Amino acid sequence: MSGHFIEFENVTKEYRSGEVPVLALREASFFIERGEICVIVGESGAGKTTLLNILGGMDSLSSGRVLVDGAEISAYNKRKLTEYRRYDVGFVFQFYNLIPNLTALENVEIAAQLTRGALPPAEVLQKVGLGDRLNNFPAQLSGGEQQRVAIARALAKNPKLLLCDEPTGALDYQTGKNILRLLQDTCRETGMTVVIITHNKALCAMADRVIHVRSGQIESAGVNETVTPVQDIEW
Repeated sequence: MSGHFIEFENVTKEYRSGEVPVLALREASFFIERGEICVIVGESGAGKTTLLNILGGMDSLSSGRVLVDGAEISAYNKRKLTEYRRYDVGFVFQFYNLIPNLTALENVEIAAQLTRGALPPAEVLQKVGLGDRLNNFPAQLSGGEQQRVAIARALAKNPKLLLCDEPTGALDYQTGKNILRLLQDTCRETGMTVVIITHNKALCAMADRVIHVRSGQIESAGVNETVTPVQDIEW
C-alpha cells in the first residue's frame, strides 16, 4: 500500500455506441495526496468528466483500479457505492441543482440529514458568506449565491473529498473568482481534498497538483512548485 489518498491504476472506460466501442479513458494512472487542491484540465470530450464520475462513484470502469483513502472503490457493489457517495464525497456541479421550493437553509439541511457527522447547516452557510440569506429561495439568489448554497450543501456533509465539475462555468468572471477563492480557502482551512475539473488552463495556477487529460489519456500529472492565490490569477 503506497499510501496516496487517491490512486487511479490503469483505468480504462469503454462505452458502446451501437456496435462501436468508444474509449473515454485509456489506462489512466495518477495519484492525489490528502488535503491537496487538484485541478484536472482538458478540452471538452477529453475524458475528464468520466474520470470525475468514476472517482465520485457515479460511473463504473471497464478495467483498472481506483483507491480512495485505502479502499478500492472500483470493487464496490451498488450499496457500498451509494454509501460512499453519501458519506465520503461532496459534489459541486456547473448548474446548482438546488430544490426551488426550499430555502437556502433547507437545501443544505436536506444534504446534512443524509449523512453522519454533518456540520451545522446555518454555520456552513455563514462561512460561505450567506448568513443573511438563509431564508431566501433559489429564485431570490444570484447565480453566485446559488453556487455558494451548492458548495455549502456539499461542505455540510463534511466529506473526505470535494469534487467540482466546472464549478464556475455558469458564472461571470468576478463571481467565478470568488467561488474558486472560497474553494481554495476551504481546502486550506479544513484539509479537505478538493478536485476541480475545468477546461480553463489559467486555473492550474491555484492547484497543488495539476493533471492534464487529452483524448482519454493522462498527458501529464505533477505538482505545482508555487501555488497562486486565486485573486492573483487572471484569464
